[in-house]
Amino acid sequence: MRARCELLTTDQMYRADRAAMDGGVSGVTLMENAGRAVAHTLDGRVPRGRVTVVCGPGNNGGDGFGAARHLRAMGWHVRVALLGETSKLKGDAAHHAGLWDGTVEDLSPDVLADADAVVDALFGAGLTRPLEGAPQAVVAEVNRRGLPTVAVDVPSGVRGDDGSVLGDTAVRAFATTTFFRKKPGHLLLPGAELCGEVELADIGIPEHVLDAIAPQTVANDPAVWGAHWPWRERAAHKYRYGHAVVFGGATTTGAGRLAAHAALRAGAGLVSVAAPREALPVYAAESASLITVPLEAEAAAADILADARRNALLLGPGAGVTQTTEARARALLASGRSVVLDADALTVFEGRREAIAAERAGTAVLTPHEGEFRRLFPELDGDKLTRARAAAAETGAVVVLKGSDTVIAAPDGRAAINANAPPELATGGAGDVLSGIVLGALAQGLPGFEAACAGVWLHGQAAQGFGPGLIASDLPPRLPGALQALARRQPGSLPKRHGRQAG
Repeated sequence: MRARCELLTTDQMYRADRAAMDGGVSGVTLMENAGRAVAHTLDGRVPRGRVTVVCGPGNNGGDGFGAARHLRAMGWHVRVALLGETSKLKGDAAHHAGLWDGTVEDLSPDVLADADAVVDALFGAGLTRPLEGAPQAVVAEVNRRGLPTVAVDVPSGVRGDDGSVLGDTAVRAFATTTFFRKKPGHLLLPGAELCGEVELADIGIPEHVLDAIAPQTVANDPAVWGAHWPWRERAAHKYRYGHAVVFGGATTTGAGRLAAHAALRAGAGLVSVAAPREALPVYAAESASLITVPLEAEAAAADILADARRNALLLGPGAGVTQTTEARARALLASGRSVVLDADALTVFEGRREAIAAERAGTAVLTPHEGEFRRLFPELDGDKLTRARAAAAETGAVVVLKGSDTVIAAPDGRAAINANAPPELATGGAGDVLSGIVLGALAQGLPGFEAACAGVWLHGQAAQGFGPGLIASDLPPRLPGALQALARRQPGSLPKRHGRQAG
């Protein structure tokens, strides 16, 4: 059974609809089920009263007519308004408009006069131009009054493929009902915020239609990568779970300490910090579990790399934007080990990013925030998903483009969008913790894309429930709880514990 993590573009969703109908599911039935689902989304969240259903001239409007009929049967007082004339509706939308035996008003802000709630069935995910005229005026009035609104598919004015707002107006919904699979625009900002809570409804499209579509974008979820997570085996030893190395700076030590602590808590068998000798006592004070290694050579890392068991390497947090950092980054990339480059180790390649692909001999994960990304890839335009994919394809590295809607992109075209990061993660040092978690996952043998996805999800999970006041150093101690949450998602993943239980 699928976990329904796949994300479909608007075009792919049209293909899914068409495949379902070609397989014998009627469009009328799909629209009936969609309207019912929308009605249940509103009815389960708002006290029954007066609702205005605003309908567009396409299939989104047909879903609205179905929702209106079901809401009236539930006990709502329903008012319906249409952009255009019912006589000009076609196909399944015309059929469902014909089932509505109430009044259909012209679309204008006046239809909202007595509304307690709104169903936005104006335009779906395939909108290609900004709202104007009556739709723009209606949406502006809905937002001005703050009416509780359920959007059909996506809020009108939002592009389903990337979450962008076309023009300067879009519905601000408190809930959105979409069908079969979510779209990237449900998870990418600003769409993710405008959608509110997204309800995914089964409307009768068979799961097997995805086999031909083969989507490459997913919502980041343990269902995608959890099978790779290396839960401890009873007979295992520490080297089975890797030896991670964090290259720490001499003066800005906080970033490296956060990353090293996170790698430990993420499960790396051993974690070393390699740093100038004078800084080692500061790193050693972080945790008695950390190994400290003097980094004598100014630029090279040959002594560190001589031990083949050191299989995952992190450079960047607190490193400094120097020639030494660049030379060290090149050496790590060329080593054939798994490498995470973050912060300063990314900035040093500004204007010469081709060196990343040229030097890379093993798995590489790049973890830029938007500022670092734009310094490295100033000419890449488009939405976040498109830019991350292009950067991954060019460098041959997994790219983690950070933010509250973090995108993880692999060189082979796969991508994941993360949605579990609370706003409290907007705090200094949180990115260093993330790079450390990814490092720990790589040390334990996860492939690059899966390690990055796991790191991003665990990072968000560790912050869940903390609330205001979260700082970066709160995160590593919360990783065991995040791992327990992961284990609960995968029954049977943890080995059975033997011995007497407290009773």
